Amino acid sequence: MAAPAPRPRTSTREPEELGRRLAAWLDTELPGAEVTGVRVPASNGMSSETLLFGIEHPDTPVRGCALRLAADPAAYTVFPTYDMPRQHRVMSLVRAHTDLPVPRVLWLERDPAPLGAPFFVMARAEGRVPPDVMPYTYEGNWLHSASDSERAELQEASISLLARLHDQFPAEKAEFLLPEGSGSPLRRHVDAQRAYYAWVVEGLVPSPLLERAFARLEELWPADEGPSVLNWGDARIGNVVYRADGFEPVAVLDWEMAAYAPREVDLGWTVYLHRFFQDLTVGFGQSGLPDFLRRADIERRYAELTGHTPRDMEFHTLYAALRHGIVMLRIAYRQAHFGEVELPADPDGLILHHASLRAMVQGTYW
Repeated sequence: MAAPAPRPRTSTREPEELGRRLAAWLDTELPGAEVTGVRVPASNGMSSETLLFGIEHPDTPVRGCALRLAADPAAYTVFPTYDMPRQHRVMSLVRAHTDLPVPRVLWLERDPAPLGAPFFVMARAEGRVPPDVMPYTYEGNWLHSASDSERAELQEASISLLARLHDQFPAEKAEFLLPEGSGSPLRRHVDAQRAYYAWVVEGLVPSPLLERAFARLEELWPADEGPSVLNWGDARIGNVVYRADGFEPVAVLDWEMAAYAPREVDLGWTVYLHRFFQDLTVGFGQSGLPDFLRRADIERRYAELTGHTPRDMEFHTLYAALRHGIVMLRIAYRQAHFGEVELPADPDGLILHHASLRAMVQGTYW
């Protein structure tokens, strides 16, 4: 298996121009403030855009900031909508009702005029993030180079984040995240993914593998879906900032996929997104991190911390792999849109983890 390709194009916006417009906007919110050190992080997301900058002003205690900007429509967006007020609300609520280290949100701008799209500004956390490109499971990064005991410390702290979020946040305050429709929270969540898939393949070749995965979900549907809670959504260590000199989380980021759903939706995503990177690494001929974030360890420790034993995890890990497959297909179609790749005759080949997803559908992966 070849190494992952360089990160594809994500924006048509110029950081310098964004910086100038940001400075003009900030002057209306905090007259006399100076914007400094504007830059795009190396790990800028594949959906919403992030801009890092500093503020110089005597009346603000916050010096380092991060701006989250709704995706550029000209960049063939990953998702059909980007609800920045929703993200802002989720982060504010999690910060208010849990002890998770969620960055302080400073401003929300609903008007697209200043920067071309709605955005919000939050305090920037300093530290280090497990990389996606090349993945932290590959050799040559700080997490791979850590000792077994240090990675165990990070794993414990990361599972604790999910456990505390699910236990501490008042579930009823997350009901506003339910998609429109009927049925249980899990049914609505899956129906929303079906709608997203339909949007991705509209006018293009659909994926037989993704459609088989949807059918398999129905066969595995849990008899008891369990209670619903606030789900982080993109629950993975790549969305956590850890101390620069240690393995303790200092910020939990990327809440755009937050949902009101069973606990296992988050757990399945955590389990599978690590497996995605681990499988890629093994396919490239490296050993990766086989003893890190193992499914059995995540489930056991989560149960110990919460008293809730994860259920129907074959369903939920398949669901995570399916959801990730839809995103991968959209990204591949976007790469083709920008002339970065040629479309193959079989769209399933565009899904980087098609082999593991097919094994999950067949019930042979685990």
